[in-house]
Amino acid sequence: MKTLHAIPAIIVSLLTLFLSAQPQYASAQKIDTIRLKDNRLNVATLKPGLRQYAVYFQNPKTPKMLKFWLWLRDTKLETRGGQKVLVTNQHWYGNDTSSYRTVYSVNKASDFSPIYHSETVAGKNKAFNWSNTKITGADTVTINTAKTFALDFAEPCYNWNLDIETFEMLPLAAGKTFAINFYDAGFGKPEYIVYKVTGSEVITTLDNQKVDCWILFNESDNAGRHATETFWISKKNHEFLKEEDNFNGMYRYKVKMPAAAANVVEKF
Repeated sequence: MKTLHAIPAIIVSLLTLFLSAQPQYASAQKIDTIRLKDNRLNVATLKPGLRQYAVYFQNPKTPKMLKFWLWLRDTKLETRGGQKVLVTNQHWYGNDTSSYRTVYSVNKASDFSPIYHSETVAGKNKAFNWSNTKITGADTVTINTAKTFALDFAEPCYNWNLDIETFEMLPLAAGKTFAINFYDAGFGKPEYIVYKVTGSEVITTLDNQKVDCWILFNESDNAGRHATETFWISKKNHEFLKEEDNFNGMYRYKVKMPAAAANVVEKF
């Protein structure tokens, strides 16, 4: 998503240094910078398996109409070249074939650092080889629209397309603020995105389970457009259960469906 609040790495470092020198504010406002070298993600909390979400958009100007998608995210633990990796397949199903898209990502299981990423949207594919120092178009992938792409990184970064999985690995707690070094493959440069734990709430899931969740919040103002994102992650199992977004006058919702519904579409 391009509308989220981002701050350069140097600003994060200066802000963290300033807060550490101010004891009266540090405990309440200290930013936890999430970088690969710090190993602050708890990879063990990311459970492989199929997750299925209902995604829908609402425009206040047309209150009697909703746009729906079925969103599948399937993460598997595999071994490739003697190395444990997490392979995540995403599939978006809309009301016609033009809205269908796939996303395929490979990350090291040890620290969730990206290795490979590809997306197919509207029939066009872009694929990337990803390391701690750079990202380049994958020249072994046929009809890759990003084959000539190349970008050097000032420091390692996380894959923004896997934000949900990243949230499930955060050490969430009351009053915490995180700055995550994310990159959206093929767009701009890596950015530190700020997310705040603004509280907790017991929500009722679609199968009538009451689950105590942390509330994670992001807010931005870009080009005069205000946007917010709110995420609910369960305290016990670190599951991403719900998201509510408000941007450009539109509302978007993502709701995790019960495990029983995951059999609707399993074979891709």
